[in-house]
Amino acid sequence: MLAPTSHLASCLLAGAAGDCIGGPAEGMADVGRATAPTGPWKVSDDTILSLATTRAIIRAGRVDPAEIASEFVHEFRKNGIPGLGASTLKALTDLKAGAHWALAGRKGERAAGNGAAMRVAPLAFFLDARDDDDRRTIRDVCRITHHNDEAYVGALAVLLAMQTPLDVLRPQETLSEIAAELPDTNVRDALCKLAELPVGFTAAAAASTVGTSGYVAESVPFAVAVACSAQDLSTAILDAVSCGGDTDTTASIIGQILGAHGHQTPQEWLARLPARDEIVSTAA
Repeated sequence: MLAPTSHLASCLLAGAAGDCIGGPAEGMADVGRATAPTGPWKVSDDTILSLATTRAIIRAGRVDPAEIASEFVHEFRKNGIPGLGASTLKALTDLKAGAHWALAGRKGERAAGNGAAMRVAPLAFFLDARDDDDRRTIRDVCRITHHNDEAYVGALAVLLAMQTPLDVLRPQETLSEIAAELPDTNVRDALCKLAELPVGFTAAAAASTVGTSGYVAESVPFAVAVACSAQDLSTAILDAVSCGGDTDTTASIIGQILGAHGHQTPQEWLARLPARDEIVSTAA
């Protein structure tokens, strides 16, 4: 089931809010109780590359990896992109120098980060994550920056979470359903572990089970579990940020998943969101 296209703006806005709220705590092991930042809000690569993906789909009229790679390079040349991980930075540098999109992505174990998963959310509105042909396209979009099975499966897990009905009373069933759709990987194994947590598990329990680092087999299963068990968007994002680690990406992915299911970003957050107008106009 594709995410309803009417929820595209909600997805991008909530993802951007998570990015801004998680950014100041990124890399911290002990965040304490997270709150929305009091200083200026800033988006990072999570939001910038998600928006670039959306613009590329608009321009091409379809999901085209070549167009998406071209839009990434345009954004990279124009303003630079804050927060890039090593794999994405290497890929964009190579693309800027003329590399083909299918060859630019980093390979090997060091490419098992979450840089693909953090930017694929727009694909949930145009591709079916359970369809074999669409999965090949999803893999190609991931390969722009990450030639790695874990990175691809992490991105696939995010899209499945956006396209699977959420039942907050039985999140373990949703996690098991998503895991069952994934190839045998560390990402799937982590989701299976989370599906065994007791009813009413907290974000902290999920974090202690799989971790929250920038490794995709930690950050994505953690974010998916928090989203699947969320009563409301703002609490889910703040609880995730309180767990530390790669906070901008985990909070952004949680926002994207919940926004795709129709959760609305609080008005006080929207008022401070620097990318709000661009997101709304792009989604429209």
